[in-house]
Amino acid sequence: MAANWERYLERWVNAGLIDAGTAASIRTYETAKVKAQRLGWPVLFAISLGGVLLAAGILLFVAAHWDKLSPAARFTLVLALVALMHVAGAIVSTRFTILSTVLHAVGTICLGAGIFLAGQIFHLQEHWPLGVMLWASGAWVAWAILHDWPQAALAAVLTPVWLAGEWTEATRGLAGGETILAAGLLSLAITYLTALLPDRRTSVSIALAWIGGLTLIPAVAAVIQSSIFAGGFGRLLPLPWSYHLVGWAAAFLLPVTLAWRLRGKYVWWNVIAALWVGALSATSLRSHPYSSPSAYSLNQLLQYVICALGSVGLIAWGLKEARKERVNLGIVGFALTVLFFYFSTVMDKLGRSASLIGMGLLFLLGGWLLEKTRRRLLLRIEKGKE
Repeated sequence: MAANWERYLERWVNAGLIDAGTAASIRTYETAKVKAQRLGWPVLFAISLGGVLLAAGILLFVAAHWDKLSPAARFTLVLALVALMHVAGAIVSTRFTILSTVLHAVGTICLGAGIFLAGQIFHLQEHWPLGVMLWASGAWVAWAILHDWPQAALAAVLTPVWLAGEWTEATRGLAGGETILAAGLLSLAITYLTALLPDRRTSVSIALAWIGGLTLIPAVAAVIQSSIFAGGFGRLLPLPWSYHLVGWAAAFLLPVTLAWRLRGKYVWWNVIAALWVGALSATSLRSHPYSSPSAYSLNQLLQYVICALGSVGLIAWGLKEARKERVNLGIVGFALTVLFFYFSTVMDKLGRSASLIGMGLLFLLGGWLLEKTRRRLLLRIEKGKE
């Protein structure tokens, strides 16, 4: 909420109360004031770590004394913890903004613990996605009121967890839903990663980019490995076609719609990425361990090709929009693709000494070439910004 003056300043200019020159002077003064008051990273790290430790300590304290409390005392304690954190955040909001942000974030985290503890206190019907939905709703309400990026990050994580939980419960005992779920999470990770644009850099988009960057490679691995669980392990019923229709539509349309909301006219890049996710998902559905060895090997080779193309595409995307993190992730993805290809396809066809020599050359020469390429690409981005 620290940047509310910008909104009011724009309103005053549009209403003709002040001219553009005065508005520019006010903006320069306020920006310099914000920079002077900006905290260094040691202070930010200390406050962030303090918030995490505070949340963990509160939860441990409640857990240690839980059995000694009556149901009424338990529920009162849960409500008091959530209210206390948000009230404390509101009190210090005008004096110490970053501390207020941390306290509100701890309050929203305590809300999740409170929801599940309340369910335990009153022996409510067990349906854990409903609890996550209530937690996500609380994060959305907090973000709508506070506009703090931790609330947006919590909402961005909890909402897909809720949807994934509902899908998991709905497809329990059915074969084939894992690939749809993994494809949807991968599409969402790409949407989060690409929320940052050259002319649109906010604290929320930075948080989304971090979430997407941390989950992108695990999501790719989840799509590839989802075929292991798609066959069954005791499951007898296939996923109905109506579930396929709803699931695949949600897996692609929801992330693309969010990308359109975040990126506007640049959403066509995300549409191409969605097609790539669809191709990778198709190979996962075809990659069944019980299929013929030749078909299985050919499908695995196709997966490596698609992953390599995706890594190159992510690098090109980063160059196009001058985003270094996409170039770095693309390089890492390409390196992992080559490494896994060597381990699964090449290494077992060589002798012990030859395989070790090849591995050494792969790490030395391959690592040197990739690092050289990465530095050249990042330098190209830097020159483009000048």
